[in-house]
Amino acid sequence: MKPTRLGRHQGESALVVLMIVQVICAMLFMLDIFGDVRDRAPGDAIGWHLTIELSANLALILAIIIEALYLKRLLAQHARNEIALSAARGALDDLMQSYFNSWHLTPAEIDVATFVIKGFSIAEIAALRHSAEGTIKSQLNAIYRKSGLAGRGQLVSLLIEDLLQAPIGETRPAQRGGPADIGAGAGEDSLL
Repeated sequence: MKPTRLGRHQGESALVVLMIVQVICAMLFMLDIFGDVRDRAPGDAIGWHLTIELSANLALILAIIIEALYLKRLLAQHARNEIALSAARGALDDLMQSYFNSWHLTPAEIDVATFVIKGFSIAEIAALRHSAEGTIKSQLNAIYRKSGLAGRGQLVSLLIEDLLQAPIGETRPAQRGGPADIGAGAGEDSLL
């Protein structure tokens, strides 16, 4: 299952809360150490107990700093990923529309083709469009005929191949028209 935005934000918030608790603990430990140093008799050497407490507290402070740096890096990476994902979504949409326009698909066929690309079955598309399955099959046949593709696999493959070959933000005009341009997978989801 992929994480949702809410889940990611909850994870980031949980890490911040954990860091705040750790800071409070580190402050309490430091107060205890200062109290121990203040309460020792003049001329007494710092004992092993105080050395262990001080070392543990310094390790806790170091862990807080590392967590803060890690969280900062995660947030920056998340922001970069969101930008890249947004650009990829836009590029895929532009590429799809380019092909749909070059194939002269009707608005209904565009909807059906979009659902097919998203992985919906014929029955699911029919339910979403409040249409009969026969109507969806007919529209799919028209899409495959107009595009020169043999089925769902070639349609998705065509988009992915072109999307991967074009730099993000740039979509190439639809130049393909027949199954010879696509390669393997002919007839996979063909309704002809």
